This record gives sequence, structure tokens and C-alpha cells, in this order.
Amino acid sequence: MTNEDLPAYDDHPAMFRNRPLGYIGVWVLILAPVLALLMYREEVAEMGGFPPAMLLAATGLGIVILLYWFVKTRHTRLRITGDQVHLERGLLSKSHVELDVGQVRAVRVYQNLFDRIFRVGSIAIFTTGDDPEFVVAGMPDPDRVRDHVRTHLENPPSE
Repeated sequence: MTNEDLPAYDDHPAMFRNRPLGYIGVWVLILAPVLALLMYREEVAEMGGFPPAMLLAATGLGIVILLYWFVKTRHTRLRITGDQVHLERGLLSKSHVELDVGQVRAVRVYQNLFDRIFRVGSIAIFTTGDDPEFVVAGMPDPDRVRDHVRTHLENPPSE
């Protein structure tokens, strides 16, 4: 594999860094009911069968949310190899966008304060027109994508 075959960027959206409060909240939803059942098992047992079932349902809901989020992030992938930009989305039905870096007119990176702290952001790729070709949120190190495209446009590879 030559150096040109290696991707300049290949990543999925981040889970924790993209939404840290939501990530912590889901883990609290998973762990808090289990800890409550373990620490107060006698008190909960005296309440009957309904409270433990509700606590376990909250844990189950947290697990479902976490698994959905994980699958959603793993089935979105942005890859830049040489002079190609690839975006793949989907689990059962796939969507694939492939662009030549030479077609790219602009790359916009959107980051709020927390995004900047956690080094993630939304990337919008524009080719022609006012609407972006695609926007993908929560990508780690989005400036690397913009810098690669800018460098490639300023110094196209010689053939």
C-alpha cells in the first residue's frame, strides 16, 4: 500500500465528544436504577413488584438509546483518499456520495464552544449552487478535512 492509498481522513461521528451531556445522561439512565436496586433492595422489595420493574425498564431504555446511537454513528463514515471525498450512510439501505476534490467549491466547518473544546464539528461540502452537497455532524478534527481540500485545490497533484 503506497502513501497515496492511505486515506487522508477516515472517521465516524464521535459519540461522547459530539454530545457529552447526552452521553453522560444515557449512562446515568443505565446505571442509576441498577445502583438504586442494589443499594436499596430491601426498601424497593417492600414496595411490591412495580418499582423494580420501572427501574429496570429505565435501564433497558438507556441501553436501547445507547445501542441506537452507536449503530447510527458507526454507519456514517467520511473518508478522503487522494483526490476523492466519500460519504457513506446507512445500515440496511446505503447512501454513498463520492466527489472529486476538484469539484469542491467550499468546505465549511461549524463548531460551537463545546465542539471546539472537544475538537468535533459539522462539515458541509459545497460543489455548485447554494445548497451543500452533504452535511455531516459530529466529525472529529473537522479542520483536517478543510485543510486537506484547500491544500489539494491550491496544489493539484501532477499526473
